[in-house]
Amino acid sequence: MPIKDLKTELDRFSPDRLKEEILYLYKNFKQVKEYYDNKSDAGNDAIMDKYSEIILKEFFPDRGNPKLRLSVARKAISDFKKINKSPVDIAHLMVFYVETGVDFTNEYGDIDYPFYKSMESMFISTLKYMQKNKILPVFKERAEEIVGKTKDIGWGFHDSMVDLYGEYYPD
Repeated sequence: MPIKDLKTELDRFSPDRLKEEILYLYKNFKQVKEYYDNKSDAGNDAIMDKYSEIILKEFFPDRGNPKLRLSVARKAISDFKKINKSPVDIAHLMVFYVETGVDFTNEYGDIDYPFYKSMESMFISTLKYMQKNKILPVFKERAEEIVGKTKDIGWGFHDSMVDLYGEYYPD
């Protein structure tokens, strides 16, 4: 149904009927529930924790070996963007992905080139996102810490991260 038709349909609803519709969606669709839960402070923290945990478990599971499914960790960010429109919250989760990936390689040793390209790619996306939303200063210290932790990582990863950092934080 096109948005225009949906608006026409919703205009026919009384305020009580519209409330019923929203409550039905809230009760029956997880993403709608998370969207509205995210609007409260306590709910926002819980939702942030949930998506951070998804990322963390791909690198550092509670039990067993890491699955290291970067697509799952990236999807967590993508899903989070659908329910939270705060640039700071979204950037926090994106930075957390890169921090966790760097911590993982420092913990487990040298990984492969595609892994480092994924971390670089997310770092680039994060920096661009923060620049677009004018929040680079909010995350400067964390970005600097990420780069500092890459010092002993191979595959030219550290050099790339230093260069990327320098593009967005030229001081």
